[in-house]
Amino acid sequence: MPGGRLTEQDRRHIAAGLAAGLDYAEIARRVGRPTSTVTRELARNGGPRGYRADLAQRATRRRARRRIATAPQELSAAAFERDDETVREFAEQFAALMVDSGLPRMAARVLASLFTTDSGSATAAELARRLQVSPASISKAVAYLDGLEVIRRAKEGRRERYAVDDNVWCDAWSDSARTTNRWAEAAERGAEIFGATKPVGERLEHMGLFFARLGRDIAGGPVDTVAGEHALTVIAALVHSGTQLTPEQLAAALEWPLDRVTSALHDADRHPDLADPVAVRGNKAGTYYVVARPDRLTTAQRRRLAGTHRRPQ
Repeated sequence: MPGGRLTEQDRRHIAAGLAAGLDYAEIARRVGRPTSTVTRELARNGGPRGYRADLAQRATRRRARRRIATAPQELSAAAFERDDETVREFAEQFAALMVDSGLPRMAARVLASLFTTDSGSATAAELARRLQVSPASISKAVAYLDGLEVIRRAKEGRRERYAVDDNVWCDAWSDSARTTNRWAEAAERGAEIFGATKPVGERLEHMGLFFARLGRDIAGGPVDTVAGEHALTVIAALVHSGTQLTPEQLAAALEWPLDRVTSALHDADRHPDLADPVAVRGNKAGTYYVVARPDRLTTAQRRRLAGTHRRPQ
């Protein structure tokens, strides 16, 4: 029902809509949910390019099983033979690292305090007492962190208890990979606009190659053997067809379920080394095709190669 929790079928519809190149509003309309619900769902589960219905459903079940224990016993540093002053000093150093990364100071102190507490959680009163600040300061910091979805809330009588989210670093890693890829794509477009043989174009060319390789390193990592084989099969199908195909066309040609094709396309996108030296691309029309991987050839090299292609006899 509209406004309720997303079902597994809803998530499959969202994945299919992404594969078809639909925008968030249209996807939301088709699943009968507010656009904000679809936006949050994608933000929490890999973004539009990394979203997979099965993984999102699994992650939701894991989050549902996690419960913050009511009124957990707060253990002191002394209970674990730790020096209170050393613990506080480390927490402040940890917070300083977050501030250097762009997090507001009070939000960083609250997050560092939660991370360095054995229960991983605290109420606003406990945080205010521990950090020796006003409840209002804690309230603003908590609201900021909640907006970033790096902490979770749970009712504890009339109070709320806040806890660190286990997936916070994984989500940050994914965001970093997406940002790096956007830098690479922007630099590549700039090189084409200014011309790869011109000083500006050459500078942007090198920048794009750097960020493309960096993004590949960030987004890399092991992929499940079966999933990797599925991705390779889809890539081979696109290479063999020599044309643009929709997920539905690929599913029909391979005699596969649509979900398997959608997942394989996402894996090919998230793990570019699988497809090396080609890359899988999609467009707004919802079709997919293969191109030479951007960081393998410079713009000048691609331009010189244009028009030299011969189809094998």
